[in-house]
Amino acid sequence: MGKINDLDMSNWKELTDVWTDSLWIIPQRDNSGAHDGHYHGNFVPQIPHQLLTRYTKAGDFVLDPFAGSGTTLIEAQRMGRNSIGIELQPSVAAESIGRIHSEPKEGIIADTFVDDSRTFDTKRILETYNINSVQFIIYHPPYWDIIKFSEDENDLSNSTSLDEFINNFRQVVRNTSAILEKGRYCAVVIGDKYANSQLVPLGFYCMQATQQEGLTLKATIVKNFEETKGKANQKALWRQRALQNGLYLFKHEYIFLFKKGK
Repeated sequence: MGKINDLDMSNWKELTDVWTDSLWIIPQRDNSGAHDGHYHGNFVPQIPHQLLTRYTKAGDFVLDPFAGSGTTLIEAQRMGRNSIGIELQPSVAAESIGRIHSEPKEGIIADTFVDDSRTFDTKRILETYNINSVQFIIYHPPYWDIIKFSEDENDLSNSTSLDEFINNFRQVVRNTSAILEKGRYCAVVIGDKYANSQLVPLGFYCMQATQQEGLTLKATIVKNFEETKGKANQKALWRQRALQNGLYLFKHEYIFLFKKGK
């Protein structure tokens, strides 16, 4: 297999905008152009930008099984990568496609299938675009039930238990990683939650679930996040709760990088 990115390693010292550390401090979300931070639960475009810079090259196909507002697809399109999203909610998919197509790039595919990523026939992607595989997958699932994205029982945010959530997520990984090219990479972006007076390490549970599907863990990246919409303008209140109850407030999430064996 040849190069998996477009980086010029003969000038590696000049690649100062490519991150190689495992701690990512991103002060502010990129809200330029089609990127819109209004969708509750979307992630910062700098994450797919860095991942696609390192692990894809122009013309590759990128898959996002939790397409949501289209952040991955918008960034992939800007970078000259083809991208396919899978989104459960038709209204969300329609809105995101409108945003994605507001920044068209000639010869670059950016499309979304409305379906359940656990059971979607991924061969449709291969047949529709006449390809044998995709070259990168970004998984950014709901952080279980922290945000309820819909009333659909198939929505992972409506999983009735932790075991059900992890099993649902694992089904998505199993189904979609089947079309990931051997020797290529995927990433899981996930955070933890607090419930019933204890920490629920969703990130590590999802990491283990992905490993159990035969993917090799290559890196764990910790990324900061600041005030979330759910805690907007409540900083003092949450600090008081933390002090009173012996807790620490979440200020980070994880990006787990995996490689598919050859």
